[in-house]
Amino acid sequence: MRYYTFGNNFPSGGGGGDRWSGVRFWLTTLLVVWSFSAIGLGWLVNSFFILIGLITVVPVIAFFGLQWWIKRSIVTSDCPVCDTTFNASRSSQFQCPNCGEPLQEQQNKFVRLTPPGTIDVDVQVVE
Repeated sequence: MRYYTFGNNFPSGGGGGDRWSGVRFWLTTLLVVWSFSAIGLGWLVNSFFILIGLITVVPVIAFFGLQWWIKRSIVTSDCPVCDTTFNASRSSQFQCPNCGEPLQEQQNKFVRLTPPGTIDVDVQVVE
């Protein structure tokens, strides 16, 4: 017993019934597009092609736009205490992942975050 399903209306027999399935698809698509255009629904076909164009172009623009935005908003620099290089976002306060020193970004560099009234002293060894 043979079962026929939608899209497989012709028995494949022995000699290549599947050979015409691709041609049938394109002929059916062409017939639908032609009939929409003939009855005045060309705007529907045009909007479909515009939608397909947007589906292919918007992800590409979003990909490059996101890369540009990340390059502008991420800073790579060294910790002023332990000289570990890491990334952080601009205008934020964070801790060094190596030494735990509280830092902030100023002019593309990391500086120590000190409370007001704290005097920062650099120690020099004199021999």
